[in-house]
Amino acid sequence: MEDKLQKLKEIVEKELSCSAHSLDHTTRVYNFALNLAEGESIDKEVLEAAVLLHDIARAKEDTDSSGNTSHALLGAEMAESILGELEFSEEKIRHIMDCIRAHSFKGGNPKTIEAKILFDADKIDSLGCVGIARAFAIGGQYGQKIYSEVPLEEYIKDNLVGGELDGKIKDVSRHAPNLEFETECKFVPGRLYTEKAKEFAKQRLDFMNQFFERLKKELKGEA
Repeated sequence: MEDKLQKLKEIVEKELSCSAHSLDHTTRVYNFALNLAEGESIDKEVLEAAVLLHDIARAKEDTDSSGNTSHALLGAEMAESILGELEFSEEKIRHIMDCIRAHSFKGGNPKTIEAKILFDADKIDSLGCVGIARAFAIGGQYGQKIYSEVPLEEYIKDNLVGGELDGKIKDVSRHAPNLEFETECKFVPGRLYTEKAKEFAKQRLDFMNQFFERLKKELKGEA
């Protein structure tokens, strides 16, 4: 299995491009997934392969200007042939594909413990110190402000598809780290599946809230 995992890492690294979804992100999700899996009855081979492959189509989604590509759905398709070449069993391939399909917020509905752990571990990486760092890394990539004063309701109406909170961002350059916190991060704990992940998420979210409150004050010249 170690040889298979190493080959998967090499394949995934070639496919990933943007800083927020690089192999570093995948490695963090991998480590956190193993943390969440402690004490659970899981198929470790399925979990490890699913985690490594979960974002393999992310670069393809990010570069599709039509917005029609789902990295979760496409990633599952890409994983099927990769896993077949590495001689995973048909049963495990189906299970891994299901985990990958279900890991995304949009359309994700994990059923198995392995899928739930992948989902939770992936979402935890958007919170806390890492979540803040990722938000600013993306912000710099797209020329975003470090803090946006636009009223939240106005922003949602103008820059999220359908004027809905869960709508896709229309113009990423108008987004900002604090808007990411308000429109995405705040809702993560309530959408997780494992109790351990929910507790970790709450701790990380509390830190982020303190950070953005402090940032807002400093930008106004306050001590």
